[in-house]
Amino acid sequence: MSEPATLEALISQQIVTAMKAHDAERTGTLRLIKAALMNKAIEKRGAQKQLDAVLTQAESEQVLASMIKQRRDSIEQFTKGNRPELAAKEAAEIVVIEEFLPKALDEAGLTKLVAEALAELEASLGHKPTVKEMGPAIKAVQAKLQAAGVRAEGKAVSELVKKALAG
Repeated sequence: MSEPATLEALISQQIVTAMKAHDAERTGTLRLIKAALMNKAIEKRGAQKQLDAVLTQAESEQVLASMIKQRRDSIEQFTKGNRPELAAKEAAEIVVIEEFLPKALDEAGLTKLVAEALAELEASLGHKPTVKEMGPAIKAVQAKLQAAGVRAEGKAVSELVKKALAG
């Protein structure tokens, strides 16, 4: 799953498996993933004027992460609108999408990573970063996440960085 082409091939293979198992929900979610990846590739191809653009691993992960974010927003709206059956459907889709992403970092690991990134930023700046320097702090944390090959939700990163800078 290290190459983007393999990710698309893996998803296509999973679609066939889900269809054979008569798993309509999984099949539908996998088709949504494949369509989103293809749309991103087409968008990239148009921007670069290439015949066949291939998504990088990071671009593929970004597409999947945005799909998860959309579903979390939908769950929140469906819960507010008293539609638990639709919220459950969105939650099931999140589970399928997460299969193709690197493991999400737990809160303790993320807190440790934020502390390391802020310590490095403090060393490079020569002073303790303030809340006004939240942008560079978040970028430093995102860089450490990518280097470690793990992911974390942007909202969680933002909240932890804000808390660390305020404290």
